[in-house]
Amino acid sequence: MEKNFTNIYFIGIGGISMSALAIVMLDEGCKVSGSDKNNSHIIDKLIKMGAKINSSHKKENITEDIDLVVYTSAISDDNPELLRSKELNLHIMDRAEFLGFIMKNYNNSICVSGTHGKTTTTGMLSSILLETELDPTIFLGGEMDLIDGNFKHGSYNMLLTEACEYKRNFLKFNPTMEIILNIDADHLDYFRDLRDIESAFVEYAQNLPRNGHLVINVEHANLFKNIKSRIVTFGKSEKADFYPANIKSYPTPSYSLMHKRNEIAQINLNIFGEHNILNSVAAAAACIMLNVDLNSIKKGLEKFVGTHRRYEYKGNYKGATIIDDYAHHPSEMKATLETAKSYSKGKVITIFQPHTYSRTKLLLNEFAEALKLSDYVILLDIYAAREKNTGEIQSIDLLKKVNENSTISYYAENFVSAVTILDTIVSKEDTIITMGAGNVNEIINLLSTVK
Repeated sequence: MEKNFTNIYFIGIGGISMSALAIVMLDEGCKVSGSDKNNSHIIDKLIKMGAKINSSHKKENITEDIDLVVYTSAISDDNPELLRSKELNLHIMDRAEFLGFIMKNYNNSICVSGTHGKTTTTGMLSSILLETELDPTIFLGGEMDLIDGNFKHGSYNMLLTEACEYKRNFLKFNPTMEIILNIDADHLDYFRDLRDIESAFVEYAQNLPRNGHLVINVEHANLFKNIKSRIVTFGKSEKADFYPANIKSYPTPSYSLMHKRNEIAQINLNIFGEHNILNSVAAAAACIMLNVDLNSIKKGLEKFVGTHRRYEYKGNYKGATIIDDYAHHPSEMKATLETAKSYSKGKVITIFQPHTYSRTKLLLNEFAEALKLSDYVILLDIYAAREKNTGEIQSIDLLKKVNENSTISYYAENFVSAVTILDTIVSKEDTIITMGAGNVNEIINLLSTVK
C-alpha cells in the first residue's frame, strides 16, 4: 500500500462495496474492525476471516490506535463513530476515496460506470477476464457464483470495479479504462438535472490518461468529443464501432458481434433481455481494447449466468416462475419487465418496493409508466435507505398513478400482506417478480410458509 495503514475501522462494513474493501485489507494482513446494524452472510464471512464487528454504532467503538476510518455514504453526518473519529483527529476516508487510494497500486484499473447495468457488465467482464491469465482483482456491486461472492483478490496487474456517479464519487478514482454504459436522470436528490449528471460523466472521462481507453455508448458520444484518451463506441447499430447483428432471442440470446460492419465473432448468452445484449457488446469491446482474444470473450460471455438479484431465477410458486431483480429506476424496471413479458406464458406480477423517497417523488410518473408493463402490481412501502420520511411522498401516491394506467394494483402494508394478495391472483405459468434495491427479496422466503 502507498501508505501503511495497519488498523482500519469500517463504518457500515456489511455493505456490498464496504465488505469487499474490508476483505482486501484482511488479505493484506491489516487489523480490521467495523460496525453494521444488520447481520448477514457477508458479516459472518468477515468474522470468519478475522474481522471484529460491532452490531451498533457507538463512539466507544472508535479508539486512538485506529489509523484509518472508512465510512459509507449511507451513514449520516451525525453518526457517533464518525463524530468520534473527527474528535480524535483520525485519518478518515469515504468508501470511494479509499477505493481510489487502493486503485493507485494497480497497473491497470477498469471502471464500469453508467446509470444502469454496472453490476451485470462488470460480471460479464469478470467472466471473460477469468478465461485469461490476467488474474484481475474484482470489486463487484453484487454477488456472483464465479467468484464466490462480491470480491476476488487477484494480482496488482489489473483492478476491475464499478464506478457510481452518485455525489460524483467516481471522480475520486484513478482509472486507465472507463466504460460508460448509459447516462440517465437518477440520484436527483444530489444532481440538479440530467445536464448536471452529464457534466459529471464528462469530468470523469477527463480523468483518464492520454493512453487510457474510454468505451462509450454511441448515443452519448457527442458529449465526449474533446476527451484526449482513446475512444471506442458500442451501440445497437452500425453507427457504433462495435454492435450486434442477426440477433436471436430463443431459446437463449445470440448475435453476431460486429466491428465496423465486419462480423468478428458469434456470441451466445445465457442471460436474457435486449439490454443485456448491449451490456455484452460493451464488455466485449472493452476486452478487445485490452487485447483479450476473441475465443476468451466468447467463452466468458457464454459462461456468465448472471449475478445475484439481477433477473435471478429463484424457483417456482404454485406453478409460477419467481424472478428477483434489483431494478429501482424506471429505465431498469422497463428493461426487466419487457424481458419478463417476452418470456412469460402467463401474467407478469410485480411486487415492487420503491427505493428512497426522493427518487420516488421525482420520478413518480416514470415509475407508473414502467409498471404498466405488468399485469398486476403489488406495491410495498418505500425503502428509506439513507433518507428520512418527511411525509411528502408515499407508496399510495404511486399506487394512484399506476391505477390511472389501468394496471391492476394493490398496496401491501408488509411482506405477509403482499403474499396474501399474491395468492389471490397468481396462476400456473405466471411470472412473479420481486423488484427493488431494498429487502423486497426477503418475500421469497415467505412464499412456501405463508398461507
